[in-house]
Amino acid sequence: MERNAFRAELEKTLHDNLTLSHPMFNMIMDPDNPDIHLLRKVALQGYQLTRHFLTYIEHLFFLCPMAKHKRHLLFNLFEEETGRLSRTKNHVHLMEDFLRALGITDQERDAATALPATQELIDYRMDACIDPSRYHIGAAAVLVASEGQNLETLGEEARHTILGRVYGLTEDDLLFFSVHQKEDVAHVRQGLDLVADLCTSDVMQTEALFAVNHTCRLFYGMYEGIYQSLGAAEPVYV
Repeated sequence: MERNAFRAELEKTLHDNLTLSHPMFNMIMDPDNPDIHLLRKVALQGYQLTRHFLTYIEHLFFLCPMAKHKRHLLFNLFEEETGRLSRTKNHVHLMEDFLRALGITDQERDAATALPATQELIDYRMDACIDPSRYHIGAAAVLVASEGQNLETLGEEARHTILGRVYGLTEDDLLFFSVHQKEDVAHVRQGLDLVADLCTSDVMQTEALFAVNHTCRLFYGMYEGIYQSLGAAEPVYV
């Protein structure tokens, strides 16, 4: 595909894979029956992802073959590590603040482990990011599919806005989400540009499109794994 047509197809693939459609989110965000237990389980699995994210960005920055895009990744890396650009803090620490707001102790947080589907998502992205020959796949999986997860909304509202209302959380409690929703608009745009510039063959374009689709499905699979761990009778993963 021509470069701009491929970029548009990458973006379409992202938006065609909405993981917030999983029925578990209806359970979490039901204002008439808030399920804090389920929300805590989801948050602890989300933490497993968050604590690896800086490593992905570090490798994508270090291995980036294009100076213009390398500079963008440096800003992304700086914000993940310090929170200076958003005037907050290290993004893992922001997620830890969210867990504490849910009543999860630091000991409970540190004792939690990734469910199999969560680990599959972690490993898929890590394996691609650390392999220079699969750089375009890692970039598509992390900078497009993963960063794009934070842009999803339910109707007109961001998920963290609904969580705040349903569970009585403050803006400070939800900074991890509000910061990402704002900054990941630019990160996804930059990711789309990077992957579009990198993929100069039909094979690379096909692999990158697969990576976006597969990563989104792995996110959905993570939610399905949490859902099934609650004893849900029938799987809904497709």
